[in-house]
Amino acid sequence: MEEWIWTVDLGATNLRVGLVDSTGELVATLRVRTPQEGPKAVVEAIARLVEELRPRTREMPRRMGVGVPGPLSVTEGIVHAPPNLPGWQEVPLRALLEERLGLAVTLENDANAAAVGEWWRGAARGARHVLYITWSTGIGGGLIVDGRIYRGASDTAGEIGHVTVDPLGPLCPCGRRGHLEGIAGGRAIARAAREALARGEPSGLAAVEEITAREVAEAARGGDPLARRVLERASWMMGLAVGSMLNLLNPEVVVIGGGVARSWDLVEGPLVRAAREAAFEAPFRAARILAAALGEGAGLLGAAYVALQKAE
Repeated sequence: MEEWIWTVDLGATNLRVGLVDSTGELVATLRVRTPQEGPKAVVEAIARLVEELRPRTREMPRRMGVGVPGPLSVTEGIVHAPPNLPGWQEVPLRALLEERLGLAVTLENDANAAAVGEWWRGAARGARHVLYITWSTGIGGGLIVDGRIYRGASDTAGEIGHVTVDPLGPLCPCGRRGHLEGIAGGRAIARAAREALARGEPSGLAAVEEITAREVAEAARGGDPLARRVLERASWMMGLAVGSMLNLLNPEVVVIGGGVARSWDLVEGPLVRAAREAAFEAPFRAARILAAALGEGAGLLGAAYVALQKAE
């Protein structure tokens, strides 16, 4: 029997709410900036988007899947302290949403949700062993092992953004030093460009009022030397982490999505070269390193799939 699911992708920058049917079709979506006033404001924003989408439904969905930045407890429905959501401390998000909306709510780590989406309907379709990396404002990861989500002992597996790649590197948003996110995440890319400008290095980025990773990628595509160097270094560090994960996990497919990965034509080369350098030959040859196929829809589809499985 066909069932429709409300689905939510809660990011540090954007909040998306959509409708997914049981065949994996993303029927409709809406997006707003993520409220920065705390969990209750986010719950109210989700409720407003649900009301806007309600006319698109054939029948009122009874379930909602939510992809949310970790760390979190999937079993308890509690979001602990995501580095990129300030003020979120031990938030019972599932209970808040169920009380506000009168729906059965399932939480999932946002990177896990995107991994499932790409495995269900995207670049990793048909694979049994998948590493998914979301490369955006922050960096997260999701694992599919033998066709199932691997969450680990405390629902925190896959946090590739918080592996140490340079013990002497800058502080990560989580407060620890040298993590991949603090060196190659979207905020880190923008910071590296600003620091280079402050040292007096010439670049067209000097005329940009607010430098973001997107601005750096656009300048790099236009041939700006500073922007190219910054993006290439971030890509190289990402590739070193990917190569290490190939040795550790031996996946069939590595899928890389998120805002920075939209510039795949610029980041693929240094990333793959660094992965080849870091990995043993056998796991490197066994894996395909691919750009995500579903874009913003991956997390929405994955969160819906997890909710459907919970219903079954």
